[in-house]
Amino acid sequence: MSKLDWLTQEIDGLKEQGLYNRIRTIGSAQGAWLTVDGKNVLNFCSNNYLGLANHPKIVEAAKEATKKYGVGPAAVRSIAGTMDLHVQLEERLAKFKGAEDVITFQSGFTANLGTISALVGKEDVVFSDRLNHASIIDGCRLSGAKIIPYEHNDPGALEDAIKDNLSKYRRALIVTDGVFSMDGDIAPLPDLYEVAEKYDILFMVDDAHGEGVLGKGGRGIVDHFGLHGKVDIEIGTMSKAFGVVGGIVAGDKIIIEWLRQRGRPFLFSSAVTAPDAAACLAAVDLLEESTELVDKLWANAKYFKSEMKKLGFDTGVSETPITPVMLGEAPLAQQFSRELFEEGVFAMAIGYPTVAKGKARIRVMISAAHDNDDLGKGLDAFEKVGKRLGVISNW
Repeated sequence: MSKLDWLTQEIDGLKEQGLYNRIRTIGSAQGAWLTVDGKNVLNFCSNNYLGLANHPKIVEAAKEATKKYGVGPAAVRSIAGTMDLHVQLEERLAKFKGAEDVITFQSGFTANLGTISALVGKEDVVFSDRLNHASIIDGCRLSGAKIIPYEHNDPGALEDAIKDNLSKYRRALIVTDGVFSMDGDIAPLPDLYEVAEKYDILFMVDDAHGEGVLGKGGRGIVDHFGLHGKVDIEIGTMSKAFGVVGGIVAGDKIIIEWLRQRGRPFLFSSAVTAPDAAACLAAVDLLEESTELVDKLWANAKYFKSEMKKLGFDTGVSETPITPVMLGEAPLAQQFSRELFEEGVFAMAIGYPTVAKGKARIRVMISAAHDNDDLGKGLDAFEKVGKRLGVISNW
């Protein structure tokens, strides 16, 4: 038996269970429509919430930065990789988010890894929502801290876990997603904050799917709940609504200073490129100029969800533009996705381990780039496939 035979068996098993991820190839800029595997299809997959990924002002900013600074950063931030654009971006983001200070990382994923592992260690404990993102889970594991999950979005369960365990550890951290990426529900941040304040525990929220979506003009979940200065650490990303790439950590000045000294992705991986930093600055400009795109995003989402429910689809517990179309078993979700593609709609199936077994779905990502005609075409395709596969009634 070959040393790699087990991998062949595992991959074959994924295919049999309908869990094998067949990755499609994009041949165009991100937008309401994409060229996918050579076919022009309606895009219901991307995290490009505000349609900024190909916005002319953002593209132009990246081009001008490339002319001035080149492309590659050629160094980590702590040696020779911090450019004036990085400093400007962090200052602008701190002002935008109403935070004392901001540090940027290469991605939202590395922001979570670097932040958690810098704040807690083997003598410490992390109280983590049971449905937190993989990057939070990996950050907790990397830190070596004890991980104690609490029931999803349940402040009472969090307090019970703290009462039972806090005294056993040196320091503690509470961490939750802000918007949960698979279900689209929002963490009860004010209630979680009250628990963190009661027990004097560091409180961190990962706002990857709230950045550019929640709060005034997309300022995020802390702004949405008016918790400025109360949430110790707010993680964000510029890879979704901002339309570019990169991670954000906003919070108390002393925390950000510590991350500049001990945030491992900051210290050991090359800086975000100058064109990306310039593009992110342009995105902040657009968000500060007008709430139009954020308003359109929410209007599109409200309309699409309402019409899907009228058709008889189960869209779960979402409170945000993320729209899960609940189907149950992974093979059905994959078949549904394939047939949507044949109808000209690109919407991928999500199954285990991204979501629990029996909770497979099509996750629709609505964007401000969609117009009413786009949404109508998408609804027509869902109706056709849903009836064909017996997910909704033919009546």
